[in-house]
Amino acid sequence: MIPPPSPHGGDGPRLAAALGVDVAAVLDLSLSLNPLAPDVAALAADALDSLRRYPDPAGATAALAEAVGVEAGRVLLTNGGAEAIALVAADQGRGRVDEPEFSLYRRHLATVDADAPRWRSNPHNPTGRLAGPHERAAVWDEAFYPLATGCWSRADPGAVVVGSLTKLFACPGLRMGYVVADDVDLAERLRRRQPAWSVSSLALALIPRLLVLADLATWARGIALLREELAAVLAAFDLRPLSSDANWLLVEGAGDLRARLAPQGVLVRDTTTFGLPGCARVAVPDEAGLERLAAALAATS
Repeated sequence: MIPPPSPHGGDGPRLAAALGVDVAAVLDLSLSLNPLAPDVAALAADALDSLRRYPDPAGATAALAEAVGVEAGRVLLTNGGAEAIALVAADQGRGRVDEPEFSLYRRHLATVDADAPRWRSNPHNPTGRLAGPHERAAVWDEAFYPLATGCWSRADPGAVVVGSLTKLFACPGLRMGYVVADDVDLAERLRRRQPAWSVSSLALALIPRLLVLADLATWARGIALLREELAAVLAAFDLRPLSSDANWLLVEGAGDLRARLAPQGVLVRDTTTFGLPGCARVAVPDEAGLERLAAALAATS
């Protein structure tokens, strides 16, 4: 019995249990992570002593602020991008969401209407296209922006940015997100709203170490090449992905692609929760993942 898709993908553990295999045997392309990220588990093994201490975000906040190029007072580290979205939405209350769009905006905003400040993922999730230079938003979700552009942020004046280090470093279980506020007053309001010790000591210990290893420009170039290879693999099996700037491809008319591949231990993202039934979002894998996907497609064709 193949488990049904969850709202946000990441069903690898449930599929592994259904197939009776180790979770490491599942290629989970429903998770759009950096296929070129360093080995975070190995780094975490050297930081486990941090678990004996209460979290102190000062050092990690300063390190991220320096990397992004803003003053530390405007940066708030969060328990993943989801908490960043929830905190900013609670502060703003109202927002405009142009569907299809990432579902957490609508979930956390108290009011969604056409006259409210705009929320926009960049690159757009699920199509993967970067916003045009003249597009504006009050809140930019730049969780995947560094992997698409090789730069930390678009840095629009007056806009709030929410982001996700867990996407960048391929460690969603570690929960490392952030807000770059448009001013220190907003950042302070969000700090007062945020639960105490929201980000773990382990995450805070790892953030400065990971930032030293971040090579955004090289990663973005590598992902662009892998994305071209992924498009070619899909096209070889009569699947036509849309053009994308992100570390995934959206495939229209994918039909039962998830159901076809899951018995082979390969997962793709069902996009029904984006309001796009019959489509699939396929994350860009590394070279080994491309070979695995091609074999799974061949086995089910």
